[in-house]
Order: sequence, then C-alpha cells, then structure tokens
Amino acid sequence: MTERDRLDGDPAPSAVPPAHGSFLADESIPAPAVGGGLPIIEYWAEKTLSLQGPKIWQTLFHKSACLSCAWGTGGQNGGFINELEEPLQRCMKSVQAISSELQPGLGDHFFDRHTISELQALTSREADRLGRLSFPVIRQAGSDHYERVSWEEIYQLTAAGFSLPPQRIASYSSGRSSNEAAFLLQLMVRALGSNNLADCSDLCHAPSTVSLNKVFGTGTSLVSLESLRQADCVVLVGSNAPANHPRLMNELIELRDRGGKVLVINPVKEVGLAKFGSPAHPLRLVQGQEIASLFLQPIPGSDLALFVGIQKVLLERGWVQYDYLKAHTEHWQEVVDQVAATEWEAIVATCGLTLTEIVAAAELIHSSRNVVFAWAMGITHQANSVDNIYSIANTALMTGNVGKPGAGMMPIRGHSNVQGFGSMGVTAHLKDSIREALEKLLGKSLKREPGYDARALIEAADAGEVDTLLCLGGNLYAANPDLTQAKRALGNIDTIVYLATKPNQGHFHGLARQNTIIVPVYARFENPHKTTVESGNNFVRLNSPGKTHLKDADLVTEIDFLAELAHRVHGEDLIQWRRLHDTRYVRELIAQTIPGYEKIGAIDDTNAEFTIGGRILLEPKFPTPSGKAAMQPTPLPTLTLPTLEDFGLIPRHQPALVLALITGRSYGQHNTVVYKEADEYRGMPHRHCILMNPDDARKAGLGQHQRVSVRGDAGQLDNIEIIFGEVRSGAALMFYPEANVLMKARIEKRAGTPAYKRVPVAVFLR
Repeated sequence: MTERDRLDGDPAPSAVPPAHGSFLADESIPAPAVGGGLPIIEYWAEKTLSLQGPKIWQTLFHKSACLSCAWGTGGQNGGFINELEEPLQRCMKSVQAISSELQPGLGDHFFDRHTISELQALTSREADRLGRLSFPVIRQAGSDHYERVSWEEIYQLTAAGFSLPPQRIASYSSGRSSNEAAFLLQLMVRALGSNNLADCSDLCHAPSTVSLNKVFGTGTSLVSLESLRQADCVVLVGSNAPANHPRLMNELIELRDRGGKVLVINPVKEVGLAKFGSPAHPLRLVQGQEIASLFLQPIPGSDLALFVGIQKVLLERGWVQYDYLKAHTEHWQEVVDQVAATEWEAIVATCGLTLTEIVAAAELIHSSRNVVFAWAMGITHQANSVDNIYSIANTALMTGNVGKPGAGMMPIRGHSNVQGFGSMGVTAHLKDSIREALEKLLGKSLKREPGYDARALIEAADAGEVDTLLCLGGNLYAANPDLTQAKRALGNIDTIVYLATKPNQGHFHGLARQNTIIVPVYARFENPHKTTVESGNNFVRLNSPGKTHLKDADLVTEIDFLAELAHRVHGEDLIQWRRLHDTRYVRELIAQTIPGYEKIGAIDDTNAEFTIGGRILLEPKFPTPSGKAAMQPTPLPTLTLPTLEDFGLIPRHQPALVLALITGRSYGQHNTVVYKEADEYRGMPHRHCILMNPDDARKAGLGQHQRVSVRGDAGQLDNIEIIFGEVRSGAALMFYPEANVLMKARIEKRAGTPAYKRVPVAVFLR
C-alpha cells in the first residue's frame, strides 16, 4: 500500500513513537557488525524482482549518469561503467533513486481531493511516495488546493515575475539537472541584471570551493579516480561514505587490499567505516573488509585542532617537507610558526583526543608515500569550515602530498551534478573569467556585485526583498535551518515556480504569497535531449536521450521551459533565446565561455566524455597568481556549549544534559528525500530518534528507548526516542531535515554555509 493510497482513505501508521517513557521490544534494531553486506543484495532483489523490476533494469543500463551522488557512474559508455571503463559500478543508492522516479504519475483528481493542509502533514518519505508529478498545477493566494493550470498561464505569470526589478528576482537550484539547464538558467538571470543564483552547494560544499580556490587556485577535487588508485593512504574526514557515496567504498577496499591505510576521523563510529561488505567483492560480502586502519572520534567542530596537532607532531619529529614548502608554497613560515606556538594542552582540550591518538595519526600519514585527503559535510557544516579545510590543506602541503599522482585534496561532493552547476556559473560569486566570457557572448556588461546565496536568499525573502523565485529542483524549504523562518520567508515571495519530478515537503510548506506553481519535468534518464553532467572528480558524462514511462503525462524539459521563459522575458535581445532549445547549441556556448569545458563543443560528434582541463594537479604547479599554494594560518576554534539555564531548564530539577548535536542523513536517504524510515546500520528504528553515547545518557539519568524532548535555539521536538550508539561523549546525532526545526542558522561568513554538524541542544525528560 502506498502513501497515496493512505491519503485516499486508509490510515497511515503513526510516524511518531509511542508516548514518553514507553517502549516496545520489537522497535529495537540491533546494529550489524558490518556495513553494506547482505542487506544490499536483499534490497536489490526486492526491487529488481518486483513488478517494477524490468523497468529498473532497463534504466540501470540506460546510458545516463547516476541520479544519486557525484561518485555515481553511467554516461555514454554504459549505465554500469565508471570513468575508467570498469563495469558493475552501480550501488543501492542508484536503485533507490531510480525506483522512486519510476513511480506512477499522480492522477488528475489528486490535488482536487487533497487539501494542502493534509499534504503538509506528510513526512518526507510520504511526500516522495505519492508518485510522479505528471501535469502542471498552481496554488493561488487563499486557496487550500493546488489546481491544474495551462502552460500559457504559467509562462505569463513567470515572465511577469521575471520582468520585475532584477534585484528582486532569484533562483535556487540543485544538482538533479543538467549542465545545459544550469548554463541556461544563469545566462537568463544574469542577462536580466541579477546575480541572485542560489544553489544547494551553498548549503553543503561552498566552504570547499572557497578554501580550495584561496589555497590552490581551483575549487574542485585535485584528484581523479585514476590518481586515487595510486594512493597508499586516504584520510577520510567527516564523511559517511557507506551511506552517501557507496562506490567510494570499493576504492577504499581495494586500497586496503594493496596494503594501504585509511585514517577515519568522525565523531560517530559508523559501522561501514570500520568494516564494509561490497557486492563488488563477493568473497567478503558477509564478513566485510576492514576499512579504518585508525578511527578517531574528535569533538564535533574540532577537526582543525586535530590537524594542527598532527602538524605539530610532524614539526617536532622533523617530518615536515621544508624543501617542498620553500619551492611550491607561500606563507608557510607563518603557518609553521603558529603551529609551533600552539600549546599541546590547548590542542588536546579542543579536540578531545589524547596525545597518543594524535601521534598515531601523524605517524600513519608520515609513513605513507601518497596520501589523499578527503572530506564531506562533517567538515563543511561547521561555523569554522573554511579554516577546517585550510588546516587539511596545510597538513597535505607540509607532507608534500599535493601535486603528484596518488595524492591531493578530494572533497566528496553530494548530489550527482552539484559540481557541474558551479562550473556552469550557477553561483552568487561568479569568477571574472566566466563573467568576461559571458559579457562577450551577450554583448553587454554584467553586474559585478555578488548576489544572494541560499542563506542570504532566505534572509532577503524574510525581509520582504524578493518578489519572484524559480527553483530548478531541490527542496529549499526543508534544506534550511529554522524551518519556521524558511516557511515564513518563502511565504513573503509573490511568485514561486518549482521545477520537479516528484512532490516534496517544500511544495506544501514553501508556499508563495500569491502564486505557487509546480512544473513537472522529465527525470534525467527520460529526457528527450542529450545532456551532460559533471562528477565530483571533474569528469564530464554524456547522457543519451530517453523516454518517460508515464502515460499521457504533460511534462516539459527543463531546457525547453527555461528557453521559452528566457525568450518571453528577453525577446530577441542579446541572443536568439529560442535557439537554446537545442542542447547542442547550448554546449557550443558552454565551450566558448566555461574554462576547461572546451571539449564539450564537439561532444555530439565525438561522444567522447572527458576530464575537465586544469583541475587535476599531478605536478606542484598551482593556478594561483604566484603559481604556488597559498598556505593559511588556522587559529584553534573556541568550542563552548550553552548551559541548561540558557535553555530555560533548571539543573537537577529533571534528568537533562546539553549536547553538541550532529544532524545527518540516514542510510536510506538522499539529500532531503527519505526512502526508508528506519536506519538499521545505526540501530535507529524510525526518524524520531536521537543517537547518544550511553555514558552521557546514564550520567544524566536517562535510559535507552526513553522518550525525551530536544530543545534548540529555534524550536523543540518532543517524544524523541533515545538510542545508544558509538557517538563520542558530549555529542549526539539526529536526522536531517527533521531536526532542522531546532536550529537557527549559524553561518560560516566566508562561505555562507550553516553549521548543521554542531547544534547546541538540551535533551531532557519532561
């Protein structure tokens, strides 16, 4: 039975746990000893042997890039093949994403029969399981229903909205779409005189882009898949790759097989980072392969202190590569002096690790020839995230591990084409080289001042300074901290247009003041155009045309919608906008304007996928003004937590404690889309749980499976079940986006990214 069926009359099972203090024994899920393993095979069997199975297999083999993470496979050379032409490279995340897109379409009666008030009660999973959007709808001011709308009315309303003063229009986008759609979106918006091009990357890896550009002169991974194969050590920081980037786990397994080492740094001891069973290695599927050679669990937000400690060990033991620093870096002496002056007592107190553990990490790095430093949102979702990455870069440079095969900096990007959107210029902070090329193309000057990033967009909307917003995919509402503010801010915008394949909570909570329009679009593997996407390792993939399984659906491609909108807004000025319906022509324009993308202009004739030029650094020659890497000093963060009194609670009056909350995705989740309510690998039976250190809970007078309240500075969640897990003392974990209601946005000002991974909360028994 689907959630759509339940809306039509069948009661849905409660998503909220039983009342406070109660516990049902069968709610407990014993966490497995191995990540991955047989549950992956069982899931594949469940999906691919179902009635939907033949279509899933057909889509898996379709020549288009994976819908899931930026490590995904696919492209012109085959659905299971990676950039090195290796087969059998799909993962469970691919099947989850494809299965979700292959749902039946919503019927004409659906929005007539269900009010927005009803739809607002749905969870993320329930919203996703409603089915595919198959016709355009609008919700107008005062109505409690979406209703069908004509394409002509959509274009008229949207064009009118984009004809307002440019400072009052904006867009938001996600990596679900193509390079071609991204290029057209930013071209249309910039030609209007606006730089308000917010993107989901603003909420995740923007600190990586800022930091890498500052130090190395390029904002993406410096490491290709081929180069990663030459590493004998990977330092993996703040990543739950087994859940979010499963293909990377195959690389770590093979690294361990060839005698390499993996240093894992994460406050939560994820089972898959300790041991992982991959179907690509069937002989060890059940027992798994050991992943972490050393697993360190620092205090959330203290990674910088750990890396300064590693640097201090390198310095004290004479292991710093001074010849490399002198030849290939600048400001190195300032960094070395700062490390030397930092006291061990401060380092240990800040990161919460022992000197012995820090020394072991330094020894592991020093004893390796080629080290790749990789990180994900455990690093970028911190208030000092830019400095975090500077500290990782300093460690890599002090050991000579940048600018050679098998070594370098590797941010692990999230959504499958999130990096491509940045490459296409979908950013509030456009590079001068792209701006100058676009000015030449358009024959006019473009605005220099930065526009709104994702958080600035919400703040501007909250202040009543945005009239029109176009969302190309994504879920801007749920992805933000302080969901109360996000809902209020979006409600201040007159017109919001959502381009999407499926409903999400943002369509029901992120309602505009006047007109909220949902435009149904094709999934990537259905798109009748050829399109391209970019992997997290700078590889451009070509997607073959496809067709949708939906019968009599009234869909539009993102390219066609944007080209028609651009024509209606701009007329025949600047360029022939309707010619941009032809994605081949769009690629020719990309080749003219986007550095490193020159080969895309001929890809229709050559079918040759390619690595973007100038990004993979195999020599210590950097695209900075000096040609050297610009090392940056990294002051230790001051990490404090509020008191119970600050949360309005009385100490010793009730069982309670204050924790640093990490918000994260479950193992059955992609961005804000939830595929499974339970997280078996963490032993969490539903999404209304908090994973806690057993000692912390017991000292506060709390027990496993008790129901507690969790209070942040923006809101409170009640009836939350305590689950004991391997979380370091003083920290806890809850699921994003549900826990976003708890927090106000604490922003890394240089990158604009919120600190989702260190949220001060009080946990208490009511």
